[in-house]
Amino acid sequence: MIRVSRRRAPLVFALGACGMAGCGPLNTLARDGTTASSETSLGWFLVIVSCTVVLMVTILVLAAWARSRRRQTRDDVVFTGSSGLPWIAWGGVVIPSIVLVAAFLFTIGTLDAVAAPERAPAATIQIIGHQWWWEVRYEGVGPAQGVVTANEIHVPVGEPVRLELSTSDVIHSFWVPELAGKTDLIPGQTNTTWIEARHAGVFGGTCGEYCGAQHAHMQIRVIADPPARFQQWLVDQRAPAGQASAPSTADGLRVFMTSGCANCHSIRGTLAGGAVGPDLTHIASRTTIAAGALPNTEANLMGWIVGAQAIKPGSDMPTIAVPARDLQSLAAYLETLK
Repeated sequence: MIRVSRRRAPLVFALGACGMAGCGPLNTLARDGTTASSETSLGWFLVIVSCTVVLMVTILVLAAWARSRRRQTRDDVVFTGSSGLPWIAWGGVVIPSIVLVAAFLFTIGTLDAVAAPERAPAATIQIIGHQWWWEVRYEGVGPAQGVVTANEIHVPVGEPVRLELSTSDVIHSFWVPELAGKTDLIPGQTNTTWIEARHAGVFGGTCGEYCGAQHAHMQIRVIADPPARFQQWLVDQRAPAGQASAPSTADGLRVFMTSGCANCHSIRGTLAGGAVGPDLTHIASRTTIAAGALPNTEANLMGWIVGAQAIKPGSDMPTIAVPARDLQSLAAYLETLK
C-alpha cells in the first residue's frame, strides 16, 4: 500500500484528477470527433498557457524572495528592460495583453470551426431529454420513413449529423465528450449542434446537467457505423415489429397488451401506442436498457419489469407484478424485437 504525506496529498490529488479527466468512458481529451478535436486543441492551448503563467509567476516570486534575502538597496530592486520600460510594464501590461489576445483569437477561431459543418449534414436527429432517458427521432420523408428509438444514436462515419435538442421536462445537457462538447436542452426551446465521428466505434455520453435523483443513470451511446451499415440500420429500424406468429411470442405480446405495458410504450405494427416511455419496436437491437443502467439481456429485462423502482428509484417505470410464466413470455417476446 502506497502512503502519501499530508504535504504531497493535494498535489497527488490534483494530478490524479487531471489524469482521470482524460481516460475512461468519457474521455475529455479525445479527438474522435471533428468538433471535439478543435475543442481539445483549444483546451490544451489554454492549459499550456496557464501552466506557463503560473511557472513564470512562481519564478518571479522566488527571485523576489532571493533578492530580499540579500538586502539590496531600493535602487537595486528596480529593474528595467533593454527598452527602458519598467519591468511592471512588461509583466503587467505587454505580456498579459499578448497572451489574452492570442487566447481570444484562438477561442473565436474554435467557435467558428464548431458552429456549423463545412458540408450538408447526412442526417437530422431530434433528441428529446426525459427524466431519465433520451428519446431519439430521425427525420424522414413521411411518418412511415421516420425512425424512433431511445438512448442510442447511430451515425455514419465521416459524415456530419445535425442534432436538434429539446426537453420534455427540466434542463438536461447532451454531452458525448469524445465527439463534441456539451449542449444544453432548455424547456421551451430547441438548441442545435452537430457531431461527426472520424472512425467507427461506440462513444459514451451522459447528461451533463444535474436533472434529478437518477441523473447519473441517464446515459447515451453514439454508435458510428460505416455509411452502408448505417443506411441498412435505418431500413431495419423503419420496419414495424415482426408478427408474433410463434405461440411463445404470441403469448408474450398478449402479456404486453394486458399487463399495462401498452399504456406507456409503443410497438409499431401492434395496437400498443403509449407515449410515456421509450418506443420498444426494436428494443432487442439496443445494447442497454433503462438509459444505460443495465446491459440488454433477457434476465435484465425481467428484472427491470418487476423491479424497476429498486434499480432506478423515481423513474416513470412502475413495478409490474406479473406471474413468473407470463414474465418469461414477455421478456422472450421483447427479445425478438430486433
